[in-house]
Amino acid sequence: MTRSEFDDIRAAIADESNRVGDLLRIASTLLDDLEHVRMREAALRNYYLRLVTAARATVAAESAGEPDPLVFLKHELDERGQLPAGDETVQRILADARTAAALLAALDQPVAPKRTGLRLRRCVGTSRTLPR
Repeated sequence: MTRSEFDDIRAAIADESNRVGDLLRIASTLLDDLEHVRMREAALRNYYLRLVTAARATVAAESAGEPDPLVFLKHELDERGQLPAGDETVQRILADARTAAALLAALDQPVAPKRTGLRLRRCVGTSRTLPR
């Protein structure tokens, strides 16, 4: 559900003129959405666990000197249709990985603290013009 849908639901619940049937319909919809989200989360957790297991097996196979240590990871990616197929795809995936690494590094940077206290309005008056 989107943020505006949640806002609509909150407004509908707060509206005292609603009938009990309307509120029950909203509750039923919310429960259906919650069940859908929980199922999706379980599927994503399963997929993540399989990828981590394949990655760990790949590293262990390399440490053990196996001839093709990537076989575990390749198998898992192939099952999901995520195995790179051509040179263009490989280059795009590498570029995406570099971008993702840069974005994750930016997330680790400290964020300036938010100001607390009163906010002063800087634009006061009824007639304002934008600079050209």
